[in-house]
Amino acid sequence: MRNTHRGAAILALTMTGALLSGTGWAHGPDNAADIPQAHTSADAISDQVSDGFELVGHSPLNSRGMNAGLAVHDGYAYVGSRTDGQPQHRTPGILVVDVNDPSQPKVVHEIGPPDAALVGETSRELRVWPQQDLLMVLNFGCSSLIHACVGSENVEPRVTFFDISGENAAKPQLVSTYRPSRTPHEFYLWVDPARPSKRALLFQSTPTSSTTSPSMIVTDISGARKGNFTEHPWTATFEAGTFPNGEEEDRRLHSMGVSTDGRRAYLAFLGSGFLVLGTSEVAAGRPDPEMELVTPPENRVSWSNPGAHSAVKIPGKDAAFTTDEVYGDSLDALGPHGCPWGWARTIDISNERTPQLTAEYRVEENQPEYCESGEGSDPANTTFTSYSAHNPTLTPNLAFVSWHSGGLEAIDISDPAAPVRAGKFKPEPLESVATEDPALSMGPDKVVMWSYPIIDAGLVYVADIRNGLYILRYTGENAKRVGGIDFLEGNSNLGDALRFEPGPRPRP
Repeated sequence: MRNTHRGAAILALTMTGALLSGTGWAHGPDNAADIPQAHTSADAISDQVSDGFELVGHSPLNSRGMNAGLAVHDGYAYVGSRTDGQPQHRTPGILVVDVNDPSQPKVVHEIGPPDAALVGETSRELRVWPQQDLLMVLNFGCSSLIHACVGSENVEPRVTFFDISGENAAKPQLVSTYRPSRTPHEFYLWVDPARPSKRALLFQSTPTSSTTSPSMIVTDISGARKGNFTEHPWTATFEAGTFPNGEEEDRRLHSMGVSTDGRRAYLAFLGSGFLVLGTSEVAAGRPDPEMELVTPPENRVSWSNPGAHSAVKIPGKDAAFTTDEVYGDSLDALGPHGCPWGWARTIDISNERTPQLTAEYRVEENQPEYCESGEGSDPANTTFTSYSAHNPTLTPNLAFVSWHSGGLEAIDISDPAAPVRAGKFKPEPLESVATEDPALSMGPDKVVMWSYPIIDAGLVYVADIRNGLYILRYTGENAKRVGGIDFLEGNSNLGDALRFEPGPRPRP
């Protein structure tokens, strides 16, 4: 429970301010009594749950633990690592998984030093530009406290680009490296719908409370194969507000979603909440493009520290979907964490100048009564465990959300004002792994669903920090529509994203 059970955790955190470089944490409190809430009707979570999902295939990824971002392309999956290349970590590089037979995924290669798995560096975010057969990987310094890394602040961020055409799909070959001017935390890949094989942008969050340093950098990666990159920074100049309890907002930008046409970015500030940013000029490729807030800062939607983690537009609807990210009580010394953790919200953006919070979706462990129960008030369960929403991938009617120890949630969002559960998958965890996540899997619940889910050829791929790669078939409401999806992920505009919400027509 927040602000309790902290003794050992505080001792561990007394010198951790610098150790958390490159991390973000977000949380939504119990402070929105007037907002409609979707309450799940499920009984207490058992060891294994498969409601609305069928397990097709699973790779434990060498039982290494500390898995991170996921990319899928043309019969192969690529999985990064939350930790670094210290010798005690098992295969801590980027794992290449052959998924040509989804029922029998097999690790076939590890990208290691010097291209990955360096000491003090995590391969956190991965994406594929399919028209260019390019795998891109965001690497940056990681924390000794929550990532089991050396925790070096001297690690320079880099985005590495690998050729994965033909035989290189199984053994990617480095072609170039981009070194951002500031450390990104997450990124969104936007491929120009008018020139999908020639032009792409990376929208990168660069978290800072400064009103003079960029909160986001949009980088043109069209020349990635030749090592040519052009940055366009955006700085959030509004001041942090104050919550009713007197606490100042955490005004760092954690991540963003982008409209399929590239003209809008949906911003998720950790405490300052949700705003819409106009990005038409950068999408159009204008020289020296300007990006300006469409939502006046005084109209932003915010709820608490920590707050918004991810923000994604619901395809075809005037609504956005946000998630929190909240750790267990081990991070209480840095802010309010622990039970009831964080959940999901829907926001009406029919008027982008005045977005309105419309509904919340919580799982059982996010309910106030759970925090008063034996499990919810037991430090053994709440200190190093998180039952928090994390990363969403959306169809017009369904949200697939990795929910840390809650597993994978499928949520019916056909009516954004009334989200309801459509399915849930929580696997039986592995008996042991080489490296436990110091903040998320040291408790009794050993499931930590983490990545953006990816739908490829109708199957749902998702990475669990501890337990590996899962390939699932969704069998709940609207299953036929999901089965017909060629490709969809929450952090790019690739594949069916353009079918759900078309952008400009391609041109030669």
